Amino acid sequence: MSRFKLYIEYEGTRYSGWQMQKQSKTVQGKLYEIAERIFKGERLEIYGSGRTDAGVHALCQVAHLEAKTMLAPEIIRMKFNDELPSDINIIEVEKVNPKFHARHDAKSRSYIYQISRRRTAFGKPFVWWIKDDLNFEKMNNASKLFIGMHDYRSFSDKDDEEKSTKVLIEKIQMEEDGDMILIRIIGSHFLWKQVRRMIGVLVEIGRGKLTEKDLKYFLEHNSPTPAQLTAPPSGLFLERVIYGSEKHEENFDPIIKITSFERSRT
Repeated sequence: MSRFKLYIEYEGTRYSGWQMQKQSKTVQGKLYEIAERIFKGERLEIYGSGRTDAGVHALCQVAHLEAKTMLAPEIIRMKFNDELPSDINIIEVEKVNPKFHARHDAKSRSYIYQISRRRTAFGKPFVWWIKDDLNFEKMNNASKLFIGMHDYRSFSDKDDEEKSTKVLIEKIQMEEDGDMILIRIIGSHFLWKQVRRMIGVLVEIGRGKLTEKDLKYFLEHNSPTPAQLTAPPSGLFLERVIYGSEKHEENFDPIIKITSFERSRT
């Protein structure tokens, strides 16, 4: 048996998330379907670095593939991409140590969320359009309260696969780019729906309907409020999964550019 590391990008709009589910179309399920044809019924394992929710996208999800094969990594990549739909793409395949595990060996993950301040004809599947005015400074200041180790039980649904609701948030960056607000969150791992609920709370602070005091309360007590504010999946992207001595890039850019409209004056 050989083990390979897969770097995968996908648009999540048509999928019920990464993880295989009965009677639902998922990214992992589609990869398994094609792998069974490539490796002709041999025993397989395809395991991702973590789940993404239904409708969430990935710029670079990482998975490991274990299969009995003599195929070179580049041939495996080409065979997958020949059969994958246009919204899933294998960026790269590399052969790795048989002990490598996509999830257990991951050191941290980063997500990017995109908020648009205007309606867009091109970016709807990739942003959350918010009509209300948002106070960027209040959102940015409040976001720093997430940094560090906190209990995110208020920000996640009950999940039997998770042993703890404590998560270490290493860094949060917020930027304005044209009519976009970009939020990047880097953490040790993330709970089910956690990032989208963090975004939802920050947006309510930007609207002036919540305060930093409310956010502190959600981090210290069990509250149903963040669940009611869950941001839509369309604006969320798994940006990168970090292993070993790798480091996150300091800068990040919008996935789709939405510029501020200025009418020409003559």
